Amino acid sequence: MKYINLVVLFIVGTAVILLLSQTIEKNKVTEEVPQTQNNNSTSSPLVVAQNLDTPWAITFLPDKGMLFTERPGRVQYIDKNGNIVLVATIQSVKEIGEGGLLGIVTHPKFSSNNFIYLYYTYSSNGNDTLNRVVRMTYKNNKLSDEKIIVDKIPGASNHNGGRIKFGPDNYLYITTGDAQNPSQAQKTDTLAGKILRVTDEGKKVSGNPFDNLVYSYGHRNPQGIAWDSNGNLWETEHGQSATDEINLIESGKNYGWPTIRGKQTKNGLTSPVTQSGSDTWAPSGAAFVGNSLFFASLRGQALFEAVIENNQVVSIKERFKGTYGRIRDVVLGPDNMLYITTSNRDGRGNPENTDDRIIKINKTTAN
Repeated sequence: MKYINLVVLFIVGTAVILLLSQTIEKNKVTEEVPQTQNNNSTSSPLVVAQNLDTPWAITFLPDKGMLFTERPGRVQYIDKNGNIVLVATIQSVKEIGEGGLLGIVTHPKFSSNNFIYLYYTYSSNGNDTLNRVVRMTYKNNKLSDEKIIVDKIPGASNHNGGRIKFGPDNYLYITTGDAQNPSQAQKTDTLAGKILRVTDEGKKVSGNPFDNLVYSYGHRNPQGIAWDSNGNLWETEHGQSATDEINLIESGKNYGWPTIRGKQTKNGLTSPVTQSGSDTWAPSGAAFVGNSLFFASLRGQALFEAVIENNQVVSIKERFKGTYGRIRDVVLGPDNMLYITTSNRDGRGNPENTDDRIIKINKTTAN
């Protein structure tokens, strides 16, 4: 009998160990995502959120939680423990083609004023497609008091720009696309095909080069902006089928679209610091880590790293090529980690069962 009891205990113990092993492995699969062959770090990327619909932009709050936009019009909050709360569904958002609820950013003095800024596409008179920037108040996981600060930015099914960020000068920078009308990019009295610089109230900044909201012009569809440690503004821009650009932005400069593209030059026009040539990146959100400009890539389906020295791109490295599909945004979090959003449900990707996702990446993994 004693022998039989030992056998029974052995069998039961083995079954328990097997069950625990399967449970641990299952949890591991839901928390970790595969690494590419280029990753030498032992720290795996982690899924922060999944089953999203085209998350477009992320902004972090003082509590280390994040707000993010989904293109159909939703704003959601993720706390530092990974809990997700639906904050708002903005009814006036018009999701069309590349348009919808796009950029989001917190005010530099958010801790005292609770201001959040959003960029979205909307319909005017039921027909016209336009874009606007609004300011709202965020408290207790709710958005209220919408105030339009920049309105009637030309829009279309494609080429709506949409990135908004506060610069080191505490002014708000806004990227706008040419709204599928290239000639607008060359007109300094329109808001299409531009980078705008405005006050936190949406007014023109004293010193803007054309005495209006325009900071630079000649852009096709800029979707990424970031500042280096010297305060220089860098931009990523969609070219036409190829010749995607990385530009060093200066006040009043004309960046050439549609007159020049790629390596082309012309007096009075500013060529990109580098461009993709015959390849297509379809670059989007951008963030600096040290001297490297990390930028998301949609068509290129990678996280790119442009290494910059003396205001020149000396090398470009691909990270996670093909691992996550289309990547829309990359931001540096308060925990010194990179956060990326996938864009596989935007009508141009091949979504997996858990798409779209927000993924946290250790900087050492990315490097």
